[in-house]
Amino acid sequence: MCGVVGVVSLEKKAIQINNLIAMLDSISHRGPDDAGYLFFHTGLRHSKKISFFQAFSDEKFCHLSPLLPVIQSQASQKEIQSHDWDIFFGHRRLSVIDTSLAGHQPMSDLSKNIWLSYNGEIYNFKKIRQELKSLGYSICSESDSEVIIYAYIHWGIECIKKFNGMFAFALYDNFKNKFFLARDRYGIKPMYYCKDSNGNLIFASENKAILAYDERLKELDKESLLEYFTFQNIFTNKTLLKNINVLEAGHYLVVDLQNKEIKKCKYWDFCFEESLYLKDIREYEEELERLFLQAVERQLIADVPLGSYLSGGIDSSSICAIASDKIPNLNTFTIGFDLNSAKGLELGFDERSVSEYLSYLFKTEHYEMVLKSGDMERCLRKLIYHLEEPRVGQSYPNFYAAKLASRFVKVVLSGCGGDELFCGYPWRYYNIIDNVSFDEYVDKYYSFWQRLIPNRDLYNLFVPVASETKHIWTRDIFKEVLKNANPYAKSKEEYINNSLYFEAKTFLHGLLVVEDKLSMAYSLETRVPFLDNDLVDFAQKIPISLKLSGIKRFDINENDIAQKRNLYKTNAGKHIFRQMIQKFIPKEVVNSYKQGFVGPSDSWFSGESIEFVKSKIFDKQAPIYNYFDYNTCVGLVNEHLQGKKNRRLFIWSLLNFNEWCQIYLGE
Repeated sequence: MCGVVGVVSLEKKAIQINNLIAMLDSISHRGPDDAGYLFFHTGLRHSKKISFFQAFSDEKFCHLSPLLPVIQSQASQKEIQSHDWDIFFGHRRLSVIDTSLAGHQPMSDLSKNIWLSYNGEIYNFKKIRQELKSLGYSICSESDSEVIIYAYIHWGIECIKKFNGMFAFALYDNFKNKFFLARDRYGIKPMYYCKDSNGNLIFASENKAILAYDERLKELDKESLLEYFTFQNIFTNKTLLKNINVLEAGHYLVVDLQNKEIKKCKYWDFCFEESLYLKDIREYEEELERLFLQAVERQLIADVPLGSYLSGGIDSSSICAIASDKIPNLNTFTIGFDLNSAKGLELGFDERSVSEYLSYLFKTEHYEMVLKSGDMERCLRKLIYHLEEPRVGQSYPNFYAAKLASRFVKVVLSGCGGDELFCGYPWRYYNIIDNVSFDEYVDKYYSFWQRLIPNRDLYNLFVPVASETKHIWTRDIFKEVLKNANPYAKSKEEYINNSLYFEAKTFLHGLLVVEDKLSMAYSLETRVPFLDNDLVDFAQKIPISLKLSGIKRFDINENDIAQKRNLYKTNAGKHIFRQMIQKFIPKEVVNSYKQGFVGPSDSWFSGESIEFVKSKIFDKQAPIYNYFDYNTCVGLVNEHLQGKKNRRLFIWSLLNFNEWCQIYLGE
């Protein structure tokens, strides 16, 4: 796990070299173990097509690469300034597999013509390495990075279809004068890019590195802001920064430096369809068990300490059950909540007792942290700095979970992805299964996914920037996500599969962005066994009748915890997974209700944290009121404080955006 940055010249100008070290330093938290720099002159902008390069180490890590010059030295700076450069790669390393010097990046092949800066883990790299060796390639290190280079040399960029893992990388091929950015199937690892006014393509694992290169890019994208406050997520490839995009999951970008052409290609997409027909449920369960065990075991590969989150829910419990059988005294981590000021259903949000029981059964070395209302307030500035762009849910518990785990391990397993594959959110499907047309389905589902406030309130909220957002129809954005789903759906099962496709593309992606940013804030690698390629391919084809028991119709408010809890009691979601996993975890956990990873924020926002909320949101000088109508905003928040409406997600989103404006716009 690492941090990647870089610049590629797309015009006749050389890249600017002034802020390149600052660019890499801005994401030092992603790679505290090593740093590397590569400058490449392609010769394409000159009559004599002569290429050359220079690699550098960093003064903090020069002892790791003693043969490389230190970039901060006077001699190195003179060397850099004496040439014009077309390409820059920077890399911060978090050593996990092959922690030796052989894993230093940027990395090249033996000819020094194929260069890679890579973030992630390829879990099947040993199998691919063996295949490459049988084809005659000499691979020197034990790292998966070198396997990517030689896989590219043999199979071209299509090699990414062979990779089972999480990755985002930049690769330059000097033979073909082509540059690539690539991202894994699901978007577990991030990659951002933009084209600046000088004709440079700037890319990085995080937005802040791009801003460190050119702070003139600090401009809010008001269209993305409207998208976020509609869905509490961004469904397009935009970010809150106007000129910066995220490379979509399952895509790669190719730049032909000879012809100055940029092309984006999709190499994989989700496909939920009931195209697998086995004889009976036992065959499905047996294959699911085989693939799930294989997925967890694959992701235990590491040369550093590895642990797992253990929330008490079925997903993390299942992972811990398998991992603890392979790793004695597995480190496990749980976040609990102080419920002294909680009320009603929130009194069940603390799952520490279940986690402690599971730790006892699995014989893990267990650690816990208890959050109080003030902990949300204390972490907000640092959390938003690392998260960079607000996303789904309330992410401060994830932030503290990563902080806790990072004290003991360098790699942690997460249950993310299980719900999206196996119908883990039954309340989201019941009200969209009966439709006379695809458009009716879109209308129903769109209405449900307005997670923060209804459109009529959204219109009033955005009055100050209405002239810049009035042309945006968020329903069109919503429907665009479904363009590759099944528009001819007729049955309940087909509509639910469309919903699984939609949520994997949007909600799951948002969760993965949160997980990556907040774990890497503490130099912690998070792995997600449910997103193993073989397991995903199989899970997508399992019939809905085996995933979701008792398809009924309900109208559910996402904010209304009481309504959702009634559906939890049905244990309807993830039916086949519950059946399969019952031999590994206790029955009370198998049959437990679905519960999100959230604190008692409903009570905290209207109780112990009320003054904090008011100090931020009721301040007329707050930066959010450069874009929002004050009276509309305060009126909506007061509805929560007075107990009339549950607007916990809206309040959290306001607090997020307010901090974001101060950090990333300087307002």
